[in-house]
Amino acid sequence: MARRFEAFTASLAAAFLVAMLAACAAVSSRDGPTAAALVAPDPSGTPAPVAQPAASPSALAAGTKTCVLPSVIVPTMPAEKPGYAQLDSATGLHVTGRARVIDLATYRLNVSGEGERPLSLSYDELRCMPRVSASPRLVCPGFFEDQAAWAGSSLAHILDLAGVREEATTIRLVGADRYEATLPLEQALSTEGFLAYEWEGEPLPVLHGFPVRAVFPTFEGNKWVKWVVRIEVT
Repeated sequence: MARRFEAFTASLAAAFLVAMLAACAAVSSRDGPTAAALVAPDPSGTPAPVAQPAASPSALAAGTKTCVLPSVIVPTMPAEKPGYAQLDSATGLHVTGRARVIDLATYRLNVSGEGERPLSLSYDELRCMPRVSASPRLVCPGFFEDQAAWAGSSLAHILDLAGVREEATTIRLVGADRYEATLPLEQALSTEGFLAYEWEGEPLPVLHGFPVRAVFPTFEGNKWVKWVVRIEVT
């Protein structure tokens, strides 16, 4: 009889312990998200592994695909520079702005402001993005009109990587020469604007924005910022 009573008591204790452990697990799950919930979703749609560090700008730019890039011969500043709005005979383009020589090894395009993910993108990371090309007419009213073939990274794609918030209304592009231009966000995206890193199949000439310049097919030339180093979303 005593043995039966001891067995019954042990059974009750075990049941009580199991119930307590289950309750603790339930409380823990309510106290906060699991490790998997804390991992930000990958913009490419591929599920992120649990407890892995946030994706680097390189991963954001290239996604899961291997990006093989041709080498780039960095252009140099010409010995003679045409004056403002004068024709550059080497390219057939007119010159505006104060040309800057930028170190490609340290160059970064910074995207900040009303976005979920501030970005700092290298030249190669931009080149790894989906490529956009167009040959729009660049018009500076009263001065000149130029036309050339440009190629680069979609502005919409870059802003998508940054996770632009719904309340954002404008973007400001800032060049290394401190020139800047502000555009309505919706209009800038609807005009298929992009950041060009190529002119006529070659790296941009220094006088015309190397390493990156803005190209907006339906905006006048004063919005085509050269030597772009920063995009601010507001």
